[in-house]
Amino acid sequence: MAFRNTPKNFYWRPGLQKRRLLPCSTPRFRQVHARAREYLPPLPDLTESQSTVRSAISRICSNFTDEYWLKADSLKQWPSEFTDAIARDGWLGICMPSGYGGSDLGLAEATIMMQTIAESGGGMTATSSIHMNIFGLSPVVKYGTEEQRRRFLVPLIEGKERACFGVTEPNTGLDTLKLQSLAVRDGDGYILRGQKMWTSTAQRAEKILILVRTTPLEEVTKASQGLSLFYTGLDRDSVQVTEIAKMGRAAVDTNSLFFDGWRVPEGDRIGEEGNGFKLIMHGMNAERILLAGEAIGLGFAALRRAANYATERHVFGRAIGQNQGIQHPLADSWIQLEAARLMIMQAARMYDEGHATGEYANAVKYMAGEVAFTACERAVMAHGGMGYAKEYHVERYLREIMIPRIAPVSKEMCLNYIGERVLGLPKSY
Repeated sequence: MAFRNTPKNFYWRPGLQKRRLLPCSTPRFRQVHARAREYLPPLPDLTESQSTVRSAISRICSNFTDEYWLKADSLKQWPSEFTDAIARDGWLGICMPSGYGGSDLGLAEATIMMQTIAESGGGMTATSSIHMNIFGLSPVVKYGTEEQRRRFLVPLIEGKERACFGVTEPNTGLDTLKLQSLAVRDGDGYILRGQKMWTSTAQRAEKILILVRTTPLEEVTKASQGLSLFYTGLDRDSVQVTEIAKMGRAAVDTNSLFFDGWRVPEGDRIGEEGNGFKLIMHGMNAERILLAGEAIGLGFAALRRAANYATERHVFGRAIGQNQGIQHPLADSWIQLEAARLMIMQAARMYDEGHATGEYANAVKYMAGEVAFTACERAVMAHGGMGYAKEYHVERYLREIMIPRIAPVSKEMCLNYIGERVLGLPKSY
């Protein structure tokens, strides 16, 4: 039985509900043997739908080896074959409404999808190439008009348009409420001027979701007022896009934007004027959970390579993995990664059930970034000198795992949230 608008090869067994757990007696979930050394093994706690997502995405990812991603990184080459494959099988609409071509699945399924992609060896290069399409337009889904949803979501889901995200500015950083870019009313539209920083995929995107001020900061009573959200065409005649040379993920561009005299129609404004900050916050928790899944996926990929290398590499007449100095740090990383994975799935499940999940979203973003970084670092060290060689791939993992430690919010801001909202401590900044 296939549901309407589900991705290709995505099927449900008759009589099973979407969130029903597979029976614990299922043989393949009882036989756990060297799971961390296997390529994208089944996970024992997934629901039927999540397990099907992981299997289907694994089949796609098996066509894109570590050598494919190494080449893309070395040549700074956009992974078009990968993004085309994901779009062709309908996965860009995993979280989108079925009325616009999406699959109406939850954040939990999307998180499994992105974890699996990162875990395949594609890492942050693979996930970043489609990340914005997966959940970036949730403000449009929730707050856009019917006309906007049809105009914007359908081509995004079909893979005919790519989107990027413009919030961060060079002079404000994480202090989003102090944004300085302005949109000034001009007839039936707005004229935008200002700057954005760390806007990924802007070299290729046709559209941008951008947050700017429609009322100057000095004219509002609260800093959260006067910000407006637009989803519009990225006009290359009015927007200067400059790529930022960076540490890792070279195949997926990150950019600074400078714009002046950029005309945007009123019909591209999402929601009410001045209410953009509320709209943009709708997707923040989901993005942090999604990124946490990507991080631990890359951590598991690093652990897989380290465990296999430690088994195969013999020095002084024995496998180096027989030495506790190698074995115990890797075992410790599996424990940390698996604990983070389970907490991420709990956060995603709560989000899908409508709970306020700020504390869990911030906790898993912090936790996943840290434990995945440790796993990637240990993978490099387990390889010894070979860990520094590109052909063993773990050095690429280590460079890329810095991303979820820094973005979309720093670990310190995650801890600030927990300190204030969970522990009830005074604001520290």
